[in-house]
Amino acid sequence: MLVLDEIQKVPGWSEAVKRLWDEDTRLRRALKVVILGSAPLLVQRGLAESLAGRFEVLQLQHWSFAEMREAFGWSLDTYIFYGGYPGAAPLVGEPSRWARYVLDSLVETTIARDVLLLSRVDKPALLRRLFELGCRYSGQILSYTRMLGQLQDAGNTTTLAHYLDLLAAAGMLEGLQKYAGAAVRQRGSSPKLQVLNTALMTAPMGLALEEARADRELWGQLVESAVGAHLANAAAAGVCTLFYWRDRNREVDFVARAGRTLTAIEVKSGRFREVPPGLVAFAEAHGAARTLLVGGDGIAIGEFLARPVEHWVRG
Repeated sequence: MLVLDEIQKVPGWSEAVKRLWDEDTRLRRALKVVILGSAPLLVQRGLAESLAGRFEVLQLQHWSFAEMREAFGWSLDTYIFYGGYPGAAPLVGEPSRWARYVLDSLVETTIARDVLLLSRVDKPALLRRLFELGCRYSGQILSYTRMLGQLQDAGNTTTLAHYLDLLAAAGMLEGLQKYAGAAVRQRGSSPKLQVLNTALMTAPMGLALEEARADRELWGQLVESAVGAHLANAAAAGVCTLFYWRDRNREVDFVARAGRTLTAIEVKSGRFREVPPGLVAFAEAHGAARTLLVGGDGIAIGEFLARPVEHWVRG
């Protein structure tokens, strides 16, 4: 087995790998090649341009609660606040230093290196402001028109949708589409903003874990975003397709489709004894769907995050 790490740093890497791959194939060499790269957009471009039909993509997503707990002994609250960046874990004892590491070493380098340099972005300032807006409003449904108003920009909705796709490909932020049973209607819906790592929300806040925990509204947003990130990272790896659902005043936080299995998931950070009305309405509209309440008197938040998403959404 040959492992090539940080392959994107080699100029013309995809053509070189293709040439060597074809040579090994002709000579019947029993060699397996693993290519690793920390710039997803660049790696994807090289694969598509030169290695069509010669590769399988294995996505390595943000670290899960189970992984951070095993590696660093983190509690559930620590994971919800500090997210799944293992490189930042040793710094959580110094919150301001941890925040600077996330913002400077992770966020800024990803946007500058993996988005702006590798894709056509006519309005880089707009993309940065969209990322900041998405982190601030993670878990909320915002129309593209409202986003443009918040961003004070005269751009168009197509540009915002494209920028969200770029940020999602970089593993940072995505816009979940509304589940409507029809792809056309899904794509035309207002997106639900979802960070792929809760550290992207908390690092810019300048708050300590204890302060965030004491703010019930903020903590509820972080809990829902942590569950959403768990689901969204699994969706990016091909485990399921992820949506939200809303019909008039009824809403479900997440809808996961895995094969023929449809699962509606509602998240509650506090005590909640009754079945949420959104789950009831969704079940009535989609009779074959499964429903899950995460938090409240349903599945414990820690239990949900500790298990792989396949456990919850596969039939």
